Amino acid sequence: MKIVQTDQAPAAIGPYSQGVIVNNMFYSSGQIPLTAEGVLIEGSITEQTHQVFKNIEAVLLAAGATLRTVVKTTVFLQDMNDFQEMNEVYSEYFGDHKPARSTVQVARLPKDAKVEIEVIALIK
Repeated sequence: MKIVQTDQAPAAIGPYSQGVIVNNMFYSSGQIPLTAEGVLIEGSITEQTHQVFKNIEAVLLAAGATLRTVVKTTVFLQDMNDFQEMNEVYSEYFGDHKPARSTVQVARLPKDAKVEIEVIALIK
């Protein structure tokens, strides 16, 4: 197992890593809308989702992967009423690439974020 770490995404806020590589697969920890400096973006679900994708792209790059190699995502929403707006931003990043996905509403997210996303990607 190889630990993935980049200063282009926020450091872990607990006893975990930004992601790990096992064989040829990358597994990310959930990314919330923190800047690389650890500041929470407190805007709309659209603004928060864009920041989450900025973080995801950074850890994917550090792992040797891209959004095009993502095979599965899990989206955690604080409020399922934000689904449509989150989905519009999500579509901007994945385009015609359609990895498998689960989306669930949760009672609360770290730092009271509105969205958290984790990915599994193939390392080429």
